Amino acid sequence: MSHRRGPAAVAAASVLLALVLAGCVPDDAAGPTPSADGSETSSPSATGSPEPTPTSTADAIPEIPDDCRAVLSSSVLDQLEGVPLNDEAFGPSGPQPDGSLTCVWGDPGADTTRLVTTIRYMSRGPALDLLNELADDEDFTCYTPDLGTRCEKTWQNEQYPVTDGRTLFWRDDILIDTRYSNLAPSGYTDSIIAALWG
Repeated sequence: MSHRRGPAAVAAASVLLALVLAGCVPDDAAGPTPSADGSETSSPSATGSPEPTPTSTADAIPEIPDDCRAVLSSSVLDQLEGVPLNDEAFGPSGPQPDGSLTCVWGDPGADTTRLVTTIRYMSRGPALDLLNELADDEDFTCYTPDLGTRCEKTWQNEQYPVTDGRTLFWRDDILIDTRYSNLAPSGYTDSIIAALWG
């Protein structure tokens, strides 16, 4: 169920997200909560005080891999066993000319079951604009795990009785953007984060 936020609430959310992307994290965190990909993560405490974290530098930016399987753990790959990867029916996928990587998991014959991830470079300014827009206008939940910023949302598919969703994670000028329908392996995004940053 969605609801409209007042101007003050929207402004407060934008300021909070701006501080997060500027390199601030909460002083303490609440207990684990389920994430959009089924893993447990910690969400920030509403009363936590921001605390500066080390500023990212250009040499800290990891290289984007060119293999969709290489960014996933064996447990995640086990959950995707039998699901086609990068079928030509879905269009261009795999390594892209701009250095990004697009991974499409899904059977082209299925109506809804699909998982699409794009890993690409995105500097702080555009990332801030994107995540603020999602938090303010589309009611995404955003928090700060793994030295980055994560925004996620799930919803009921309009045509089929399945769950759709989107999870984004930004850190060190890299954005992981995953959209899915009826296919959300547990630990999926966390596995990509571990592959990129260790």
